[in-house]
Amino acid sequence: MYYAANDLKEDDVDALDRQILVKLQDDGRLTNARLAQALGLSQSAMSERVRRLEQEGHIVGYRALVDPASLGLGLQAFVAAELIRHGTDCIESFERGVVALRDVRACYHVAGRFDYLLHVAVRDLEHLGRLIKNDIAAIPGVDKVETMLVYSEVKSDVGWPAPLESPND
Repeated sequence: MYYAANDLKEDDVDALDRQILVKLQDDGRLTNARLAQALGLSQSAMSERVRRLEQEGHIVGYRALVDPASLGLGLQAFVAAELIRHGTDCIESFERGVVALRDVRACYHVAGRFDYLLHVAVRDLEHLGRLIKNDIAAIPGVDKVETMLVYSEVKSDVGWPAPLESPND
């Protein structure tokens, strides 16, 4: 899920909500009781706030962070794709095609030399080659692809940088 600048929901979130979001982002298994205790609220008030944050789409889900090697995924890469045209039909066709690919972890529509940047995770180089040739390059409208192999992960995704105070506070 992404948010463009005009889609920001920050006005719906107060300082306490931001603290809740930061704590849950750091530890999604934090119990309601511990969260309430840490932020000085009753359990019922905390439960209501978390439920509201979920219903309004501020919290979009919970999941475990898994070591890719545990799933047999030994190689990650970024694949940059350039489309032949920038018309709605070509863009929608590409996006539908990418969404259907299980090995694509994330896809970003970007500005610059390429139109899209895909983060992929695969078993090995042979698997990557098949993914690019048979799947990504075969999506209608793809003109060029360029692949960058990941040698090492210097910094892992630790969640969104979340200031505890809003410019509106």
